[in-house]
Amino acid sequence: MTWERYTQFAFDFPEANLNIDLSRTELTESDFENLESNFEKAFAHMDALEKGAIANPDEERMVGHYWLRDPDKAPSPEISEEIASTVERIGQFAARVHSGELSGSQGVFTDVLVIGIGGSALGPQFIAHALENPSSDKARIHFFDNTDPDGIDLTLEVIGDNLGRTLCLVVSKSGGTAETRNGMLEAKAAYEKAGFAFSDHAVAITGVGSKLDQTAQAENWIERFPMWDWVGGRTSVLGPVGLVPAAVQGIDIDALLAGARSMDAITRKNQIKENPSALLALGWHKETNGSGAKDMVVLPYKDRLLLFSRYLQQLIMESLGKERDLDGHVVNQGIAVYGNKGSTDQHAYVQQLRDGVSNFFVTFIEVLEDRNGESIDVEDGVTSGDYLHGFYMGTRDALSEKDRNSITITTERISTESISGLIALYERAVGLYAALIGINAYNQPGVEAGKKAAGKAIDLSLEIMKALNRADGEALDAPSLATRIGQPEKAELVYKLANHLVANGKKGIAKSRSEIWYRSTFSISK
Repeated sequence: MTWERYTQFAFDFPEANLNIDLSRTELTESDFENLESNFEKAFAHMDALEKGAIANPDEERMVGHYWLRDPDKAPSPEISEEIASTVERIGQFAARVHSGELSGSQGVFTDVLVIGIGGSALGPQFIAHALENPSSDKARIHFFDNTDPDGIDLTLEVIGDNLGRTLCLVVSKSGGTAETRNGMLEAKAAYEKAGFAFSDHAVAITGVGSKLDQTAQAENWIERFPMWDWVGGRTSVLGPVGLVPAAVQGIDIDALLAGARSMDAITRKNQIKENPSALLALGWHKETNGSGAKDMVVLPYKDRLLLFSRYLQQLIMESLGKERDLDGHVVNQGIAVYGNKGSTDQHAYVQQLRDGVSNFFVTFIEVLEDRNGESIDVEDGVTSGDYLHGFYMGTRDALSEKDRNSITITTERISTESISGLIALYERAVGLYAALIGINAYNQPGVEAGKKAAGKAIDLSLEIMKALNRADGEALDAPSLATRIGQPEKAELVYKLANHLVANGKKGIAKSRSEIWYRSTFSISK
């Protein structure tokens, strides 16, 4: 590593308090030249996308998350007006909540429960955690982000006696997502058990006319906010999905939108070296050979960025993890993402990063400002923040010594604008990289396949219960039970589902264990 290489391959963007350092990758000047024509096509693709082209051909949809923070960029006055009026309505709604004009059964709302999954939870969770300020927040934020009953119970225990002061945001574009529906029903049962009307605490964030929208109207929920079909879940955080909980928490949503809008202006530039998102996409392409050959390890050196890697997992992996390219050829693309935070990871998996298999590249995120205020010295002239920065520098050098490559993103401080700027930075990087490798970044056929498979498992559980009832007390092992259902090839699945039914006391199903474990039988006593 030399000063000359650093100055050649690190790029400063003072208007965004941002620096992108690619000097510790294998990048050469010829890479800019070799991919110049590809980037010209990628820039043109992104330009057409923002102007309203059908950028998601599989679903015949526009891709408009950039319009959320700049409605004037939308392709029609109707869309522009709808976005602007929705943002205004969100601000007014939050003001009514904060003033107590809208309140719960026990008084002013002090807590917010967000019920969603995937993009309906990961983005809002990241923003809520990154920008929380317990001394000034207007409300505490909680999440049902799974259909795990134990996790639901834990969250309800944290809310505790505040349930009647808890605003419930139910987030689902289709209104039919099973995990979100289950969370809503669990929440409704909890409110009713406590003697409160769920509808007096509930807000729907969903597609107009969806099942959830119809339920909210029929039950007279407090409010409804839209989700649009031209915004995918993983890019929805700067629309109502993220803005409603942020506004109620007390975060300045105008600043949130302004930060992303400013980053968008920079990342629209059609010159690689003038565009930080293009530089990231180029770095990813170089490190993975444009084929996902290496994983991406995200190491932010800031506790407030703890959830950033989880957010990026969906944004990057759901967008880039595709079996086929736009021409229908099998390409099996993707970049695996994992990470936690520094310096915690120096006491966890950095050992493998330095000395183990070299199948990754690191993205360090460096935040220059240690805290909002002065720090004490933990040693003469040295603060805890100095140590944190020293650990980052040392880890980066230790990896470089073993030819482990890294990208560093440097920002001056954590702020509302810098958090939304990071979101916008990566959204554009994903779009550009997808265009470089010729895939659709905005569909998710693998997710849909998983949902269908889950539905089949639920149906099979119901068939197991019916078959055992018909067996009239007869004990059946898994192969026999699968045959009774008419699906003998599903014996393994039947065995696992039957065990789950037994563990949860479903319909009196019992298990008789055998000395050979897989010959255990299942029955319902009559």
